[in-house]
Amino acid sequence: MSSGYKISTDGLYFLTFQVVGWVDIFTRKIYREIVLKNLLYCQENKGLNLFAYVIMSNHIHLVAQSEYESLSGIIRDFKSYTGKKILEAIQDPTESRRDWMKLVFEYHGKDKNHQTYQVWTRDNHAEHVFSQKFIDQKVNYIHNNHVRAGIVSRPEDYLYSSASNYADMDSMLEVTRLDCAWKTY
Repeated sequence: MSSGYKISTDGLYFLTFQVVGWVDIFTRKIYREIVLKNLLYCQENKGLNLFAYVIMSNHIHLVAQSEYESLSGIIRDFKSYTGKKILEAIQDPTESRRDWMKLVFEYHGKDKNHQTYQVWTRDNHAEHVFSQKFIDQKVNYIHNNHVRAGIVSRPEDYLYSSASNYADMDSMLEVTRLDCAWKTY
């Protein structure tokens, strides 16, 4: 079933990647690090231009485009690789939610392209960013997502977001800053 959110050109896109069953996997640093390392790999090796991002407890938002490869292909590879790495990481005996997460990922992987497990939903909720107003809206949404969730008071205080890049602070991952009217709520 199609959601209507498709990447039809290689322009600038607002993307959302959700974990199946809304599993709060990114509450643990090890899983956030898998995402960050693979985003960096995609930047350095696949031509991913990353302009804004946030890693929430069970989903990720990006504003991104591809420099020379298909953005759809980069996303496919990113989700495939991070899914495999997350499944490997949850095998750690210290992961108290291991059995439950495996059950959820197995349930969502059943009868879907002969997969045993599925970590990410198939949809990327890709929205083509087409105007300055839309850029401002999406970047502000990303940078204030964790503020609205009550995780931090100021956007730039959240480590797993590009808000620190836009505030000229040290960051976990480099991004290309967009010219936008950044505001906090």
